[in-house]
Amino acid sequence: MYRPALVTAPAMMPVTMAEAKAQMRVDHTEDDTLIASLISAVTAHLDGWTGILGRCLVEQQWRQDFDCFRRCLHLPLGPVSSVLSVKWRDGASAESTIDGNAYSLLTDAGGQAHLRFKDGFTAPSDLAEKAAVSITYQAGYPTVDGMSTVPPAIKAAILLHVAHLYQNREAVAENSLAELPMGVDALLTPYRAMRV
Repeated sequence: MYRPALVTAPAMMPVTMAEAKAQMRVDHTEDDTLIASLISAVTAHLDGWTGILGRCLVEQQWRQDFDCFRRCLHLPLGPVSSVLSVKWRDGASAESTIDGNAYSLLTDAGGQAHLRFKDGFTAPSDLAEKAAVSITYQAGYPTVDGMSTVPPAIKAAILLHVAHLYQNREAVAENSLAELPMGVDALLTPYRAMRV
């Protein structure tokens, strides 16, 4: 399986500037650029393929490539809300789209998503040699009425981490040897994607 490719980045962050400033009790605007960059950095640490959670936090589109068709194709980043397209390339690199009625999206009890081709689907045989099958899908917690629905524990962990970085602007805190807020790990552990 190939590394997933980000097609459309999230349009928003999982926490707002107002939420971060309220967490830190900051009531001025002088540090807004710094706070925005800290929110971005902490989100990048958690979100997507390279994030430590192994999942998407807010809605975004990803593409997963495969060398061939299989009955079930695993989509590594969740939560997956929809499959946008399934395309394949033939030996001459001509691209075709599979009809949406030929497959369904399944999510197992552990939150892992799979695209399953329905009975009667016949996979094309003249496939390109590499990355012949591409699935584009929407992943991340949905946005409802312009607000992120990221679980409260993840949002709290982001806010704690941002506040810690804002208050400790060096790599090592002076006169103290302390781990990054212990609460952050406790809040995030249930949301880490476990791969078996």
